[in-house]
Amino acid sequence: MKVIFIEDVPDVALAGETKVVADGYGRNFLLPKKLAVLANSAASNVVEVQLKRVAVKRAQAATEMGELAKKLEGTEINLKARAGEKDRLYGSITAADIAQALSQSAGQEIDKRKIVLEEPIRQVGTHDVTVRFTHDIEAVIRVTVEAEKVVEEKPEKEEKKPRARRKAAEAEAVMGEAGAGVREAEAEAGIEAVAEMAEEEEEEREARE
Repeated sequence: MKVIFIEDVPDVALAGETKVVADGYGRNFLLPKKLAVLANSAASNVVEVQLKRVAVKRAQAATEMGELAKKLEGTEINLKARAGEKDRLYGSITAADIAQALSQSAGQEIDKRKIVLEEPIRQVGTHDVTVRFTHDIEAVIRVTVEAEKVVEEKPEKEEKKPRARRKAAEAEAVMGEAGAGVREAEAEAGIEAVAEMAEEEEEEREARE
């Protein structure tokens, strides 16, 4: 089936192009979605009108993307990630991470598919990254990846007060035992003294008699 595209179809054709496509693809997708029309004389007027509309949309989009590219050119964003030896990241910084940070910085949503990365960033440092809107509209931003400090949890120190209180209690117990021993010795000495005094009094009575 030969068709004329009246809308851009990613990875297939641009509006205005004439191509031969599979019959099923044309009948079941392109024609019902009004993305293309059959390449015949009856469709020429429709195509001409549609292409004018597409041209206007493209011009508006190009203007908007050009202004956004100028706004983003030279933008610097900072990202933090955990790193190990030789500043190697434990994970990586992806296009999605950069798009999110850039969107916050610009105050405008940036599609992660516009971020050009041959591979995710896996190293601490500064990296120049391209944001490509179209084949000829792009901006270069600067992404600085900093190592995130990992705070190690220190074991809790043994509380001194409870231990001090335990030692004080032990000391009181020892002193208490010592005091009990002294009191017991004093009591025994007192009993002995009373007994001796009683014996002396008895001896004196016997001597008087």
